[in-house]
Amino acid sequence: MKTLLLIALIFGAVPALARDTYPPVDVLLQTDSSVMGEPLEYPDGTPQITMAIVTMQPGQETGVHRHDAPLAAYVLEGEITVDYADKGTKTYTKGDAFVEAFQSPHTGVNTGDGIARILAVFAGSDSVDNTVADD
Repeated sequence: MKTLLLIALIFGAVPALARDTYPPVDVLLQTDSSVMGEPLEYPDGTPQITMAIVTMQPGQETGVHRHDAPLAAYVLEGEITVDYADKGTKTYTKGDAFVEAFQSPHTGVNTGDGIARILAVFAGSDSVDNTVADD
């Protein structure tokens, strides 16, 4: 009986210990839509997560493109301004987190004085390209 009580106390304390020792988590973003209000839609096919760091020189432009998979972005450094055509422009700076417009053409330009670095995380699949240039 004492053994069972000891086991119960040990296993009962493990979750509390994990809660007390787990490092703090800062949620950067939680959303169900893009910056343009587009509801998130995951593409058909085998799911794939792609992480990339995009580095842009001052004045560098992306060209007109769209994303066929949801893209969560976090600005690590610098400033980028994105032109969403008739929906206006938005400027993102270091520390901003957002879900980029997808299936809607847009273009980005580094409007800062230094390089811009953006962590991009695509929630895509093997059946679609994450980024597609629009001619």
